Amino acid sequence: MRYAETGYNLEIDLSRGNIERVATDPRDSELYLGGQGTAAKILWDRVGPEVDPFSEDNLLIFSAGLLQGTPVPSANRTSVDTFSAQTGLYSHSLFGGFFGPEMKHAGYDKIILRGKSPKLVYLYIHNDVVEIRDASHLAGKGTMDTAEILKKELRDSKVQIAAIGLAGENRVYMAAIEHYNSSASRGVGHIMGDKGLKAIAVRGTKDINIAKPEELHKLCMDKYTEIYDKRVKYAGDVLTHENNETFHTNSFAWGNARERRKDFWKPEMTAEWGKVTEDHLLRHSACYNCPLDCHASITYPGRRTFFYKCYSKLTYAMAAYKDLHFNYDMIAVTQEYGLDGFSTPQVLAFACELYEAGILTDKDLPDFPKDTGERFFYLVEKIVRREGVGDALANGVYRAARQIGNGAEAYDHNTTKKFEQLPLKLGNLNYPFFLMYATGEKMCITQIEGAFPQDPIRDIEKRKAFVEGWEAAPERFKKWYLEWEPRTQPSIEASVNIADWNETGHYVDDSIGMCAYVSSFRGQFGGRIPYHMYNLPDFISLASGIDIDTDKLWEAATRSRTLIRAINNRRGLRRVDEKPPGDHWKYRDAAVEKQLLDEYYKFKGWTEDAIPTKEKLAELGLDFVAEDLINRGILTDNADTPVKEPSA
Repeated sequence: MRYAETGYNLEIDLSRGNIERVATDPRDSELYLGGQGTAAKILWDRVGPEVDPFSEDNLLIFSAGLLQGTPVPSANRTSVDTFSAQTGLYSHSLFGGFFGPEMKHAGYDKIILRGKSPKLVYLYIHNDVVEIRDASHLAGKGTMDTAEILKKELRDSKVQIAAIGLAGENRVYMAAIEHYNSSASRGVGHIMGDKGLKAIAVRGTKDINIAKPEELHKLCMDKYTEIYDKRVKYAGDVLTHENNETFHTNSFAWGNARERRKDFWKPEMTAEWGKVTEDHLLRHSACYNCPLDCHASITYPGRRTFFYKCYSKLTYAMAAYKDLHFNYDMIAVTQEYGLDGFSTPQVLAFACELYEAGILTDKDLPDFPKDTGERFFYLVEKIVRREGVGDALANGVYRAARQIGNGAEAYDHNTTKKFEQLPLKLGNLNYPFFLMYATGEKMCITQIEGAFPQDPIRDIEKRKAFVEGWEAAPERFKKWYLEWEPRTQPSIEASVNIADWNETGHYVDDSIGMCAYVSSFRGQFGGRIPYHMYNLPDFISLASGIDIDTDKLWEAATRSRTLIRAINNRRGLRRVDEKPPGDHWKYRDAAVEKQLLDEYYKFKGWTEDAIPTKEKLAELGLDFVAEDLINRGILTDNADTPVKEPSA
């Protein structure tokens, strides 16, 4: 008997209409845990580097993490993994809500999609009943509209739906998959649209077996109570409850901005945003089995009700410098079209810059409005339909700049690895976060910020008090934090360790389906996070029966992370690509950045060209990866791999 997981994946060939329930190898769960970890192994095995993202052979994988559907609080993040046409690299995105647990209760750990449907379809799953159904009546419908239509059509208000909008149907590279929670990073919706899949509707009523149910239940009840009682200190998305955005608007340059606009936020704006929110907020709500209420449910005149959380209420406003009314209106429109709230405002701002510079003209943008906010709505309509210059803009800033030409390349100043970087630009270079920006392969905010604070507490006594209650951190991290003085940087040694620790926590979360807000992300805001490397093994062992401790958990996460690096190495990723945008930090130091990368690669067991060494791969049981990389000439037997020079 399998515990915590179902032991089955649902394999769908959309080209042929084949549906197959496939048993999985329990050994893979021990090695990679589940979620993103096992999805990466499938992509390594079945999608070679020669496969184009728009090929029928590319896979789109929805994964419920190992702990999803169990009583473990806040284990509700569904992983979506594929290869992106925008970057050509591995693409990983997440969304919360109820979809993953419902999929587990239907009897599946993953839904693996290959091929392309000759017509628009949706996938219906109700336990053992799985059908590919016609979706022609949903063509052009919005994401939330699609969900409502299907719930009525299926006569089941409890069915969980993940859908794309017009952006996904037209293969817009910033297209999201929406479940009221967005799976948006790297635009995974464009692959779903390319496969001709409008939506997945899933309903499950099966039990999930637990290895030690009584012990797990007690542990989970204690943890649930702990999170609820201390939810203000612990976790939850404060941005959906906070109306004073002075810190966020003063501390960062946003979106495609070249400069930080300090003192943009005024006290009267706090009052105004509070009033607008109060007038349009239906309620705050939570994801599956979570005591927090991170989602703000907003109803705006003339628009469908939508959810938002985190920075999404700021990204469009800060790109266009409009009020909250504009932002709510824009979020409602873009969420219905299925567009990523981080990349899209940068593409819109990029287009406005090109127009102001004379690179795009009235011929390219006929009847282009004068008002910035109105320009954004105009551009969105062009992009989701791929009309005129919107066809180029739909491919993201990096590719659009090169398609448009005529100097547009100079306005591509916030992309890394051909992808719009986080819409947050800082002043001074922060060593650990430079490493996470440069070498990270996920590119969403909760994957780049981590469990180590970004700045030291100025008052040494308060810093000591913080460290005393910091049970998530190893002892050496506490020492480093105590020694870290304001306006200085951690040592190179500390920075390398911190970046690795932050990153490893995210790979654990994404394999077990844990929300980073109660684990690997929120430590920077207080340290006393509910879940961490020292207590997660108890939850995993009691739920799944897997014999695991902190060291084994760390090894499993490192194995997944190293495999994903090798996947991208097969597709051409090298050191030369690991450069954050030139103006991402106001003050840069090329020599220090080189030293940081040199030391980090050594620490990770990578060559100087950012490829895992044969020895490191063998240590993690990834000998088959080393053999493949050697056969392809990417890695040499002696690990003395030449550094790839930048292309001209």
